[in-house]
Amino acid sequence: MTDIPPRAAIRDRAAALLGALQELVLPVPCTGCGAIGPPICSDCRLTLAPEPVQRLVGAPPLPVVSGLAYDGVARAVLLAFKNDGRTEHGPPLAAALLSALALAVQGLDAPPELVPMPSTIRSTRDRGYDPVRVVLRRAGLPSRRLLRLQRRGADQRELGRAERQANAAGSMRSLPSAGARVLLVDDVVTTGSTLLEAARAVRAAGGTVLGAVTVASTPVRSVRS
Repeated sequence: MTDIPPRAAIRDRAAALLGALQELVLPVPCTGCGAIGPPICSDCRLTLAPEPVQRLVGAPPLPVVSGLAYDGVARAVLLAFKNDGRTEHGPPLAAALLSALALAVQGLDAPPELVPMPSTIRSTRDRGYDPVRVVLRRAGLPSRRLLRLQRRGADQRELGRAERQANAAGSMRSLPSAGARVLLVDDVVTTGSTLLEAARAVRAAGGTVLGAVTVASTPVRSVRS
């Protein structure tokens, strides 16, 4: 069953309409480069053309396919989308996720269930939305909310690889998922620690994790060792 709450769907459509109207009547600095005009200028939109790539994280390796590299314009747009309420940036991010999914499902004999990463109640309340689920809706993709947070970990942005793994370990649980064939979904993969914890939780509940898809991927070399 498609996970599209009516109020959330209405809010998404309203945000998209507001963004379109803003482009017509109220020029603003481009999120990517700062040029005055539409929220994302034509040049920056070109840099958001998806180029899906796959990487392996963890052991046993979990395949993760991402639509964009998390730097430059893509990073600026994603941060604005997540932290500044710029939900009008959803369409190019949804296109990146769709491109990643198309690569991830090649060779599968049946479509997997898409399971988004869980968000804390506080972050969803503060933002007014869950970024990963908004991208899924903008992409027209169904999802299943299997995962729950058992505890809130530390902010991972300043943590190195080993610290991220320790911070994520044991933080999630999954609803019973026997027989489910799952692709995990997140906005950005860095070291993969969050996705690996999610995969552990789903497997512990009886599901099979085929891999993960994300909007963007951060080069591992950029993570503090």
